[in-house]
Amino acid sequence: MMGRVTSRVRVPFQGEGAGTGDLTWAQLMIWQTMQESGRSMNIGGTVAMPAGTPVEAMVRTLRFLVSRHPALRTRLRFDPGGPPRQVVSGSGEAVFEIVDVDDRGDTADAAEELRGRYALVAFDYADEWPIRMGAVRCDGSVSHLVVMYCHLAVDGFGIDQIVRDLAHLDPVTGEATAPVSGLTALELAARQHTPAGLRQSQKSLRFWEQQLLAMPGQRFGASGDPREPRFWELTIRSPAMHLAMQRIAHRTGVGVGHVVLAAYALALSRVTGGSTVATQLVVSNRFRPGCADSVSMLVQNGICVIDVAGAGFDDLVGRAWNAATNAYLHGYYDPSARTDLLARIREERAEVDISCLVNDRRAGAAPAAPPTAEQVAAAVPRTTTWWSRKLDTLSYTLIVNVDAAPDAVDVAVLADTHRIAPAGIEAFAREMETVLVVAAGAVQVIDEFGPARR
Repeated sequence: MMGRVTSRVRVPFQGEGAGTGDLTWAQLMIWQTMQESGRSMNIGGTVAMPAGTPVEAMVRTLRFLVSRHPALRTRLRFDPGGPPRQVVSGSGEAVFEIVDVDDRGDTADAAEELRGRYALVAFDYADEWPIRMGAVRCDGSVSHLVVMYCHLAVDGFGIDQIVRDLAHLDPVTGEATAPVSGLTALELAARQHTPAGLRQSQKSLRFWEQQLLAMPGQRFGASGDPREPRFWELTIRSPAMHLAMQRIAHRTGVGVGHVVLAAYALALSRVTGGSTVATQLVVSNRFRPGCADSVSMLVQNGICVIDVAGAGFDDLVGRAWNAATNAYLHGYYDPSARTDLLARIREERAEVDISCLVNDRRAGAAPAAPPTAEQVAAAVPRTTTWWSRKLDTLSYTLIVNVDAAPDAVDVAVLADTHRIAPAGIEAFAREMETVLVVAAGAVQVIDEFGPARR
């Protein structure tokens, strides 16, 4: 590694919306998850910048964002005997970090090192602003910008809104060219404590109760091959899955995400031997009034129960659509009340297992014309798999994250090896691919859900 020098610029800010209040439901839920898992769950990434980008422009951007959005001026106050509260400041100083790399240095490596530090070090929730921003500079201009947010402040959709809002930054003056839109976290928390907000929570939790009572009990036993660290992640990158999902979505007339969910349900049913599959889904809640443009944390989990018995795959896609839609409509609730509900139901029956999560993080429109079965079949040999993360703690037995990849889809299966052996993790990931390839009509099969001859 060649010479690197780090400096810091103090960035004063001032904005509206100061105050103190309870956490929103989504903030409280992610806080509970962070405490249970021991992970900070910081969210953000790195952007390669055009040649000639000056540091001053990035500093103006940081001042603009923190001044404009109360979420980025929010810290926690810890009072004894209860959950933390959020405190929004009207002014203060943020820090912009600069890593100078000489002309022999590797700017990409320096950016990755900075991103890793920002991502892995937990925020000081009481004393640190919930945004870390820094740049790698070489020969006087910025090569990479690194931004990381505290997950209590924003979710992925909130970050998307921050990016869109940069269109309202005057590049010369650094001032805003339009008023900010969307509810703040303090406004959301106040709304959630109104009678209407409490009725919404109660309605959602009545649906949760119905689904919990319809779910199977314990679904995973001992794996027979436990490992340490306990939680292992396998990623399967599959061009064939990518094409098959598009083909099936065109045929069934639903979104690709529901096709993914149907494949998950069928694959898990085969692996566990049960005909009823339950999972939690990530619910954006951006469709609620005032929330579409909100720079805040709004994501909560919805409960999704799918019966796969007796269904052809297209029918199963319809069942997945129905179950997911209901999960989204009932994914807005007080998590403390959900905790009480789970405790009560567990007193009445042996176990309620909600330890699975499906998180489809892709975006973008489907192509105008569906791929052919021949294209799907031709893509099958290009599938690759690799083991990635290994974690000591996790608050789920099974997490399936779906991400876009170049001309492919990445399905990352993170599971508890004490309950699903590494071989079972790989078998499940491969089964998801097989289900989709078969349903796309790309291989000869014994019957609609028989084994693929590959």
